[in-house]
Amino acid sequence: MKTRTLFLLFYLCLITFSCTYTSEKDLVELNDTSEPITYLNQIKPIFDSNCIACHSSPAINGAGVSLTTYSSVKSAIENTNLVDRINWQPGQGGFMPLGGTRLPQNLIDLIIEWQSEGFIE
Repeated sequence: MKTRTLFLLFYLCLITFSCTYTSEKDLVELNDTSEPITYLNQIKPIFDSNCIACHSSPAINGAGVSLTTYSSVKSAIENTNLVDRINWQPGQGGFMPLGGTRLPQNLIDLIIEWQSEGFIE
């Protein structure tokens, strides 16, 4: 019985400590630098998951713009301070997503890289 208890304790410890991570980057697939970042494959899922609850078409909850299409997202990045607003820290005026948690930095960096690569659709 004592051996079974020790084995069970060892097994539980093994499971508990093997399921740790050191950063958010470990939990999110990073872009393969040989592949270009595209709106459809990498950027649209970010906006769909984090922004369109308010930035739908039409925008609701006081959101100024819709972010549901390639052209609307590109326009918001080029003509508004969208990248700055998702980069701000919670508590600063204009932080996005409003009332939500800050996007992980690697997703913000992906959006910035997509912009610098020329907004590939």
